Order: sequence, then structure tokens, then C-alpha cells
Amino acid sequence: MDFRKGQPLLSLDGEWSFAFTSAFSEALNVSSRSALEAAGLNFRPCSVPGNLELDLLAAGLINDPFQGMNTVALMECEDYHVWYVRRFDAGALAGSRGELVFNGIDCLADIYLNGKPLGSVDNMLVEHVFDVTGLLRRDNELLVHIRPAMQEASRYDYPPGVAAGPVNRESLFVRKAPHMYGWDIMPRAVSAGIWRSVFLRGMPEERLERVFLATTAVASGHAEASLRLDYVLHVSTGAGRTCEILLTASCGESSFEHRFRPAVPSGAEEFNVASPVLWWPAGYGSPALYDVNVTLLMDGAPVDSLAFGHGIRTVELLRTGVTNAAGDGEFVFMLNGVRVFAKGTNWVPLDAYHSRDLARIPAALDLAVECRCNIIRCWGGNVYEHDLFYEICDRSGIMVWQDFAMACAVYPQDREFQDRLAGEAVKVVRRLRQHPCIILWSGDNECDWSYTWFKKGDPNANVLTRGVLPAVLAAEDPSRPYIPSSPYMDEEACAKGIELVPESHLWGPRDYYKSPFYLGAVCHFVSEIGYHGCPSPDSVRRFISPDKVWPFHDNEEWVLHSTNPVPGRSMLSPPDQRVQLMVKQILALFGRLPDNLEDFSFASQATQAEAKKFFIERFRSGMWRRTGIIWWNLLDGWPQFSDAVVDYYFRRKLAFHYIARSQQDVCLMLAEPDAGAQRLIASNSTLADASLSFNVKDVATGEMIAESHGLSPANSAVALLSIPFDESTRRMYLISWQGDAAGSNHYLAGVPPFDLVEYRSWLADLRIVPETE
Repeated sequence: MDFRKGQPLLSLDGEWSFAFTSAFSEALNVSSRSALEAAGLNFRPCSVPGNLELDLLAAGLINDPFQGMNTVALMECEDYHVWYVRRFDAGALAGSRGELVFNGIDCLADIYLNGKPLGSVDNMLVEHVFDVTGLLRRDNELLVHIRPAMQEASRYDYPPGVAAGPVNRESLFVRKAPHMYGWDIMPRAVSAGIWRSVFLRGMPEERLERVFLATTAVASGHAEASLRLDYVLHVSTGAGRTCEILLTASCGESSFEHRFRPAVPSGAEEFNVASPVLWWPAGYGSPALYDVNVTLLMDGAPVDSLAFGHGIRTVELLRTGVTNAAGDGEFVFMLNGVRVFAKGTNWVPLDAYHSRDLARIPAALDLAVECRCNIIRCWGGNVYEHDLFYEICDRSGIMVWQDFAMACAVYPQDREFQDRLAGEAVKVVRRLRQHPCIILWSGDNECDWSYTWFKKGDPNANVLTRGVLPAVLAAEDPSRPYIPSSPYMDEEACAKGIELVPESHLWGPRDYYKSPFYLGAVCHFVSEIGYHGCPSPDSVRRFISPDKVWPFHDNEEWVLHSTNPVPGRSMLSPPDQRVQLMVKQILALFGRLPDNLEDFSFASQATQAEAKKFFIERFRSGMWRRTGIIWWNLLDGWPQFSDAVVDYYFRRKLAFHYIARSQQDVCLMLAEPDAGAQRLIASNSTLADASLSFNVKDVATGEMIAESHGLSPANSAVALLSIPFDESTRRMYLISWQGDAAGSNHYLAGVPPFDLVEYRSWLADLRIVPETE
């Protein structure tokens, strides 16, 4: 979060120049553009923020990486040394106190200012700040030399205790987003570049170095809140000088202020706020945000100020090490003392080339709001998102589960790596901790499971997630919940079995979505669960070559764009496994496989939509035995065949529309048959009772199956009535309700296989049409 919004700032985004070579010599003078040009390098125009591949594309040197097999050819770029250079006029900042800030450099870089070394960086995932006081002239040259990440990876010894997938081993020691080396949802794009903004900012001599305002308690009945302001100052306190801090905050008609004399150079101030307005997740109340200003006064005059948003709320995670079929366990979030049912999505890379992420954030989060998510899990194979992402989640009441950037591997345990991870975590936590939307830190994604997959022993010996990260959080953000991994296997889970963890990822065989694997899962909270869905035919034709669009059999482009980012080094066996998953899932629901792309896409999307709808409603109807579901996933980061419910081009699949209805705050749904009957469940994820009138009709015939009225109690799920179930008939029901809440839903009744033509006609009756444009 950028607190210094009022300081003088000079953006260095925009037009830069770049050069590259794979024939690098250590004897090369790399400190200035003129020296590099004298050595024969050719500089071309480019843009910052940017990525090497996008610069090459704009220069006409490569073809579109997202088309066909083009990403494979770009692996030669992994050996490039790249230089980015810009001249700029420092203006009023010349000769003054200032900082040069890189919000993101990918990844191993040396920075030169006016031919002099300024510093080096080795982490893509965090910002890098350089003191340039006294170094700026009116006319300046800034040059960044980015060294190949793959060459850096080759410097390390890989002891037997580390492990990763077949295309990810080189990622273990280098702090880049793990997915960039290739994943089953992303291409291999190791890349390089200045991928986030660069700017100069002036700094006052006496200043607030940093502040952190935390809510430590909310009284019963919410009549009062206790807050704590931690601060670090840079001031001169000579004889007779007075130093004060003034904090003011307002949110609508609610406001407060607190003025005090601080300890120097750092300290903490605790105070109470009467009748606060609280921050609540979507559905549970308003996500109230206070506009806060913290002003430093020296001898009564303001010399510096920081501004940020603050949501007054408390958060707890109640969890046990294991559970069982009877539900003798727990994994549930409590905000402001209230249990919250979580319903939302996993957040994966917005783009394979992260300089394009920022432009996609607003539209992506609009989708999350549209389909009524109240939680997003930021997956550990990604970057840490832009401030804008968290700001929108703050305003929208979307809770954020934040993984640290490690995934599906057993990472190095040596002291050097521990120190690098600790430094990264301090920067990440300090940047993000002010956001009320963040309700959980998670040490990684599936690294506990990786100890089992790779036979590396007990994950509780992982010093990174059991030692390094908890120590950082204890110092920097002590009140927010933390789990070492997702799923987390503590000592009890390791002893009793991985299948008994209360929070789990349900992937398994990905067969029929009502198979025993899904029906028998004992977890309380599922934080990954997905089902494949083919993009629309129009989207497929945008990224697959015309001669490869159909059929999908033995089709290298379909394989590359689904599972296999590096041909010959497949993450899955067989390499076309995900394509075959679509086939298997279509056959499970419809009993036959279409022979053309249009019908295949529709059948696949329908299968995905029914599956994800079933997963969500199974958990919602089981509230509070079930406490949350975070499905995989909202939006693709490149054109592909995947579990996403919106493709890379922002075309919604059928599943998006089904999910939007299944995640209504008050939603009626049919539970699975039991003893020849089905219960109609009202699931209410609000803090208000809802009096409803409702009915169930046959979509095709209009026959009224049931009609009644009843109460949907706040924050609970109850059965309203039962209807008979006949497994010999296959039909679709429309469920409608009015009253304190209004909406509709559907239910596919019967036992597969269903007729694809008939299914399409039912959707036409419901006026649900797949998107193609």
C-alpha cells in the first residue's frame, strides 16, 4: 500500500529503450548505453512496465506468444542478457533528498545511475528502493542490466532434500513467480523485464518512516473497538523541540481522532474508538472503510503525513488438526465474532506476462463481484498482486486468503535461502497488512503435500513455513491468522492421514462430479476444487492454428494449451491428460462424445457448470458442517483449456452463470436424494432472516412440483420441504423464490446419461445462452 500519496513524485514509466544478447562477456562494459552501443548492441524502443517477450513482439522480432506453439520457440530467450535504459530530467528533485523505487524487476538485475552502480536486486516479487539523495542531476541516464534467471539457477547445488516438478526445478532458488517455469495452467514464460512502475519520490528530512494501524479488539455488541498504531519516525529532537502525531479518521458519519506525543524513534500507541462502524465481508454487512491520515507535527507544524484506508474488524480462524466423517473437527473463519461462510474463487496469474496484470484487475474483480464471491484465495504459484487488487477487495467486502509465493515443491532449507525469504516476507507483509480484506496468511500452496509426493519426510520439519514465516508475522502482523501450508498437515494429520485434514484440495480422479470421491470427502472447507470446461469455439479459434482447431486427438496445440508447457517434459502423464479429462467428463454426463467443436464446447461447458454448481451447493446446503468453498478458478491467464469459468478473452463459460446463482446470498437448492426424496434447502449467508415464498417447477412442462412459504434463518441452512425423487426420469427443475430475498436456481434431476439436445433445450427455456462474443 502506497501511503505517501502526497509526496513529490516523478514517474519513469513510459518510453524506454532495450537491447539484448545471448553472447555476453564479463569483460563487457555494461554501465551506460553508449558503452553498450560501442560494443555492438542495438537498442530498440520499448515500454515500461513491460516484459521482454512483449518488447520483442512490439519490435516485430517474434510472433504472438499465445498463438499455436509459439511459446515453445521463446525458450531461447531464457539465455538473454537484457538492458533497459531511459534518460530523464529530474526537475525539482535534482539535488534533493529522494528515493528511486522499482515496484517490480524481473528478476536478477544491476542498476546504474549516470554510469555509476546504484545496487543489485534478486527478487521479482517485491519492490526495491534506492536512496538517490545527492545523485540526481538535471539530465540523467538510468540503466538496468537483467541477467538470465536460468543461468542464476545453474549456480546452485541442488541437494537431495529439495524437489519440484519436471519443469520447475530451476525455480527453487530463484525468487520469481513459480508458474513462470511452466505449470498445468500456464505456459513456460521465464521472461525478464521491468514489470511494474518505476518512479522517483522526494522525501522530507523529518518524516514518518512507516505506520501500521491494527484493530486489536471489538467489544461485545460492537459498542467499542480497541486500536493500536505502530510507528517508526525519522526526526531530530533537539532541546526544546516537541514531536506529536495526529491521527484522524472518517467513514461516512463516523469519525475519530487521536493526538499524542510519540516515543522516538519508534513505538506503539493504543486507544479506543466508541461506536465504530465495522468492516464486514460481502453479504454480512457493509465493508466500512475509514479514510485515515497520520500527521507528524514538529513544534506544532505538520512536516509529513501518510494516508490509507482502515477497516475496523477482528478475524479468527478456528481449526483442528484433523476431522472425520462425523464432522468432529473444524476450519471456519470468524469476523467480528461471527462465523462467516466463505464462497469464492482461487486467483491465479492474470497474464503470463505480468506487466499486463494491472490493466486486467478491475474487470477480473468485477467478475468476482458479479458471481457473488465473498473470498478470493491468492494462489502461491503467482506474484503478490498490485495494491489496486487489495484496494478493490477492501471496498467490495471480498476476503483475501494470501499464500506466500511457494507452490508444489520442497524448497531449500539453507540459511541463505531462509534469509532471502524472510526479507521478501517482511516487504510483502508491510505492504499488505493494512488491508482489512486479508484474513489469512498461508505459507505456501501444497508444499506440505509435496513432502509426501516426493517422499521427503515430515513437512513439519520445513523451517521456512514453521520457523521463518511465523517469525516474520509475529513481528510484523501478529493478530492475523496463519497456516503453514494449504492444505496444512500438522503432526496429528501426518500421523492419522492426509485425507482427514479439515481444509483440503479436492482434485482426485475428476470423474463424474457426484462420484464417491466427492460425496465421501470429510473436509469442512475446500480451498481448491475444479472441473474442466472448453472455451467457446470463437475463443479456441483465436489461439489454435486453423488446421489444428479440430479434431482434438493427437493435437499438439491442444496439449500445449492445456497441460504440457514444455513438450517432452510433461507435468502429467499422459501429456494430453487434461484434454482427456474433458472427454471423460462429457461421457459421464451425456453418454456420447460430440463430433464437432461447437457441440463439444457446449457439452464440456455444461458438464463443468453442473459440476461446479453441485460442489458449491453441496457445501452450502451442509452449513455449518461445511464452512466454505473456494473453487478453481475464475479467469485464465493465457488462452487455454482449463478449469476457469471465464476464458482469457473475458468470455464467460456456462459455469460462471451457474455459479452466480448458486452463490446468491440467499439461495434455494435441492440436496441429493435420500430414501426416495429430496430436501429443498434454503442457505442464507447474511445476518438477517428472510421470509420467502417459493416454488419448484419442471422446466420443460411447467408442472408445479411444489409450492409453499417459509423462513430462511440468518447465517444458516435449513430444509424447507421435500419432493419425491424418481431415478427413472431425467428432467430439470426451476426453483424460484420471492419475499425478503428474490432469485432463481435450477437442478438437474435424474441419473446420467442425459440427452445433450434436450439439455440444450432446457437451457433455452431458462434463457441461458453460452457466450461467444
